[in-house]
Amino acid sequence: MFRLASRPLALSVCTSMALAISFAQPSGPGIFTGQSAIGAAGPGGSAVFDAQKGEYRVTGGGADVWGTSDDFHYVWKKISGDLTFSADIGWEGAGAFPRRKAMLMIRQSLDAGSAYVDAAAHGNGLTSLQFRGKSGEQTYQILTQIDGPVRVRIVRKGNRYTVFAGKPDGPLTPLGPVEFINLTDPVYIGLGVCSHLAGTLETAIFTNVTLQQQTGT
Repeated sequence: MFRLASRPLALSVCTSMALAISFAQPSGPGIFTGQSAIGAAGPGGSAVFDAQKGEYRVTGGGADVWGTSDDFHYVWKKISGDLTFSADIGWEGAGAFPRRKAMLMIRQSLDAGSAYVDAAAHGNGLTSLQFRGKSGEQTYQILTQIDGPVRVRIVRKGNRYTVFAGKPDGPLTPLGPVEFINLTDPVYIGLGVCSHLAGTLETAIFTNVTLQQQTGT
């Protein structure tokens, strides 16, 4: 049902009004506390939280989240311990390139080559668990094919990371677990967007975003 691949498939608090925040500003919208342009993400990245809709609109550029380093826009908070992080992901518009990525991510640092694990929804409908086990290593992924929009979840328990994916309001299928990702507390958890084309911006829409922390384990 799933297959391990070393390269991606070639398909290609706020008020009642939305709060827009530039990537250059340190604060983050909604439940998040900061945002950053990771690597060579380029200008124009932003995050907007609409409290009435419960919707995060994240805009980012960057050539890719892959290989040994990443370029994307990231809205994040620092956190420790076991957790469950979930969201529904959709896209604004048809997009310039089908491999654009919208991600739920857990990351060791804001460095471009940081170790990380994510649940990535591609513009072509592909959903995957991506991971870089240590800083500067290659990225790998576990693939499934689910037509977007999609609901994704990351569960962290100790050093085990499991991604779940499915249709909104439907059952979620597990990908993983992966147990050799070298992340130590505290970590950066958040929402990321990569356009997959340097100089181009894409916007993903994250709804039903929930973050549950397990303490005392």
